[in-house]
Amino acid sequence: MTTRSVATVFGGSGFIGRYVVKRLAAAGHVVRVAVRDTEAALFLKSMGAVGQVVPLYAPVTNAADVARAVEGAAIVVNLVGILAERRPGDFQRIQAEGAGRVAQAAAAAGVAKLVQLSAIGADPASPSAYATSKAAGEAAVRAAFPRATILRPSVVFGPEDQFFNRFAALAQVLPVMPVICGATKFQPVYVADVADAVMAALTRPDAAGKTYELGGPAVWSMRELLTWILAQIQRRRPLWEVPMGLARLQASLLEHVPGKPLTRDQLLLLARDNVVAPGAEGLATLGVQATPVELVVPAYLARYRPGGLKRELYAA
Repeated sequence: MTTRSVATVFGGSGFIGRYVVKRLAAAGHVVRVAVRDTEAALFLKSMGAVGQVVPLYAPVTNAADVARAVEGAAIVVNLVGILAERRPGDFQRIQAEGAGRVAQAAAAAGVAKLVQLSAIGADPASPSAYATSKAAGEAAVRAAFPRATILRPSVVFGPEDQFFNRFAALAQVLPVMPVICGATKFQPVYVADVADAVMAALTRPDAAGKTYELGGPAVWSMRELLTWILAQIQRRRPLWEVPMGLARLQASLLEHVPGKPLTRDQLLLLARDNVVAPGAEGLATLGVQATPVELVVPAYLARYRPGGLKRELYAA
């Protein structure tokens, strides 16, 4: 009787995780979905045969749980990340120390391949705590597991995203569309392409030990993206450039609001371009063709049009 390879995916129930889990299951792996909330991950079980996809309680902040999750695994993928802190220090605990903890456990368990999801903009010299913690996580992974593959996506889009959906929802209720850092550039990358990049990193021998920056085929300014979103949802809203001083005040006032619609750290990120660096290896190097925003986003933004209907969304 043959034994199927075990793959452990930390953060597998998240936006990107569900796409990665589906691909790993289709490739025949037994997939352990290492998460903080196993109940919220139960929907993933239908992506494989009976018993093939197994939600497992294993927050990256707990060394014993992490070690148990990777024991016997051939593949480990760490997708855990947060955009805002619930408590001070969460960026460091989750994105820096947590990433290192996963890499250390993977090395100790004899895992063959590790993929770490980071982000474009990861930089130890950044003024943003998010960006510095991502850079610290990369360094910790490299120290513990030198042959790990690190993927740095730009803004990721897809039916469940918190970028295009958030701005389209705002346009439904606001009389104007606020623009913060309208000149900042982004290179949105499709979530399915990111998942394909993970799979390529796991299967290509030449990907070991490398870092890839993942961006779509086009670079957009924030103002261009907001203008395009308004056109897609057929709503006329004047664009209002929010002065940075006012944006900082708003972020400060909203810092303790549940959901944190805007934080001071996110403002620091918005002030810097989020695009693939010149000469960086990316999707094309991994054999993945980048999908344009225009081919995917209009379909799921249609529900924000006047009279639009909401519909269920499924991972591709």
